[in-house]
Amino acid sequence: AMPPRPRPRPDQEAYDGFRTWLEGELDAAAAASLDPGRTETFHRLSRTEYRNAVRDLLALDVDVQDLLPADDTSYGFDNIAGVLGVSPTLMERYLSAARKISRLAVASPVPSPTAETFRIASDLGQDRRMDRLPFGTRGGMVVDYNFPEDAEYVFEVLPDGPLRIEPHDLEVTIDGERIALLTVGKAPDPDDPRGLYTPQIETLEVRTPVTAGPHAVGVAFLRKTSAEPEGIRKLYLRPFTGEGSGGDSRFQPYVESLTIAGPYESSGARPVEGTPSRDRIFTCRPGPGAGTAEEAACARGILSAIARRAYRRPVADDDVERLLTFYERGRAGGSFDTGVEMALRRLLVSPEFLFRVERDPEGVEAGESYRISDLELASRLSFFLWSSIPDDELLDVAERRELSVPAVFEAQVERMLADPRSEALVGNFAGQRLTLRNAAAVQPDEDEFPDFGERLRQGFRRETELLFSSVLREDRSALDLLNADYTFVDERLARHYGIPNVRGSHFRRVALEDGARGGLLGHGSILTVTSYANRTSPVNRGKWVLENILGTPPPPPPPDVPDLETAEGGQALSMREAMEQHRANPVCASCHRLMDPLGLALENFDAIGRWRDRGETRGAIDATGALPDGTPFDGPAGLKDALLRHPERFVTTVTEKLMTYALGRGIEYYDAPAVRAIVRGAAEDGYRLSSLVKGVVRSAPFQMRRSPS
Repeated sequence: AMPPRPRPRPDQEAYDGFRTWLEGELDAAAAASLDPGRTETFHRLSRTEYRNAVRDLLALDVDVQDLLPADDTSYGFDNIAGVLGVSPTLMERYLSAARKISRLAVASPVPSPTAETFRIASDLGQDRRMDRLPFGTRGGMVVDYNFPEDAEYVFEVLPDGPLRIEPHDLEVTIDGERIALLTVGKAPDPDDPRGLYTPQIETLEVRTPVTAGPHAVGVAFLRKTSAEPEGIRKLYLRPFTGEGSGGDSRFQPYVESLTIAGPYESSGARPVEGTPSRDRIFTCRPGPGAGTAEEAACARGILSAIARRAYRRPVADDDVERLLTFYERGRAGGSFDTGVEMALRRLLVSPEFLFRVERDPEGVEAGESYRISDLELASRLSFFLWSSIPDDELLDVAERRELSVPAVFEAQVERMLADPRSEALVGNFAGQRLTLRNAAAVQPDEDEFPDFGERLRQGFRRETELLFSSVLREDRSALDLLNADYTFVDERLARHYGIPNVRGSHFRRVALEDGARGGLLGHGSILTVTSYANRTSPVNRGKWVLENILGTPPPPPPPDVPDLETAEGGQALSMREAMEQHRANPVCASCHRLMDPLGLALENFDAIGRWRDRGETRGAIDATGALPDGTPFDGPAGLKDALLRHPERFVTTVTEKLMTYALGRGIEYYDAPAVRAIVRGAAEDGYRLSSLVKGVVRSAPFQMRRSPS
């Protein structure tokens, strides 16, 4: 800020007046020469968008993590057009994915059985009932699996743990219905000196017929009626350590993995009718003894409908003829279904499917701004709100050129926000904007934090996702992300936070009694990803607040930055003392003067988000500080109060992130007038998150485009 302290400065009223005047001048100049910016012409679908597009196109949910590599990120997101290139290796992966997806969708018979194994994280506790499993059970897992045809399948369950204490019942279910009750374990051998600690590896196997299509396969132990001693239960909650007799410190058997193999003894060579994918694809069927012309007409109808959704526009005759060529190749060597499968394989690697194509209209001059077509606007809407392709209703409206009618546009946005597919804003936008995806890579030190495990890690992420979802679904203010007086917890997370009277593994909304825990700055997800493995990091936490709350990221650190110093003689310093000594280095002072106070305000939360009154050196924590503008605060609650004195700063940051995600490009200087207009409009509506989303889709950068210079 200028002039530098301690030189006299204008008062706040003078600052505000000058800023208002300057913004007005800039906005007027921008309106006179509108520049909506330009996203890359070929904008490849991200891996998440590809998965969702396949789901909505073919009614088939596939795990693309094994099929496609992770995407590069830029500006904090993985849907930025400039970094979503296509290499020969990636194209080979798309071809392989298209073969697998088309086969699963059409449900063609596979040449031989396959097996897929699903494992449970070794540090995920299994002493409680898991979501989607029957009451009266504990541990285990539920797997959503798409069975390719009517046939027999083999389910192999691998339990582990102390199985020689007493027998245990293990239930296997499909769609909640029991298909087998297995017994595992037995009493210890009295002649074995290791007794009940003798390790026992025993794979359990069930073979049963299953109908084609998606089913939920569950496996869990039946809970015993006798109560476990409290001490035993608590010890079992400790994560897996690999220590103890037999290599495990847990006191109950647990499920290690589930393998699904098949199909065996298929009920027929023809694929089964009635799977969601086949219902979506086969809108017609050639009759018995149908000729080539009748089959071709049916194939044309099927492929025309699918191509319209896949390409997000009306299809031309050339589009369909190209697909029919591949249909004919498949039909020549197989059945009608084989021909459709071959055409689908071609469609899934078409540039019109893999890329979000926006074409400059004819006659547009270089550097001229123009309104994009209704069909292109429909695609922008669907990929922003759903991370997927438009549905039939949105395409119908766009084809009639009604989407540019304000009332129709508003109605479609409302409909899309109410649709469950808008949860993509939670998983994809919030998951990346709030660095939730980084939680999977965080591994706190086991010696310092022995209670940290996979269930707690997953709970951290779920809590933050549910908060963002509640703000969006309940049409609440975006400021609730900072100061919500409620949160979402299950029993494990509630115990971690010290919230009483929460039982069970399902997440529920709970009221918070103090202001320290509420909002993002009290979430274990944020506090853990901004810490080191064995201690907190005020620098990382302060940097996160600057970037994600205030929208003013610090510059990269200079090379060879020294570590935190210790006092002479090796005496341990408190975190504040170490940071103050670090700031004495002129190389580090300028940035740390901004970051450190923000991070130190959160020192009452340890490296895994637990509340504490004393730091690593056992000294009392001093969490006082001031914002860059001099606003003082004390602790997490005080920091939030200070941030909320200028709510437009946080709302502006949220708006810029939303616009970056929506456009697939970074925010530039010419976008600033649109951002300010969105924030001013949202202020009149209590800064509701829905107002920000609607402001983005109404803005010129979203609805317009600049031709190349």
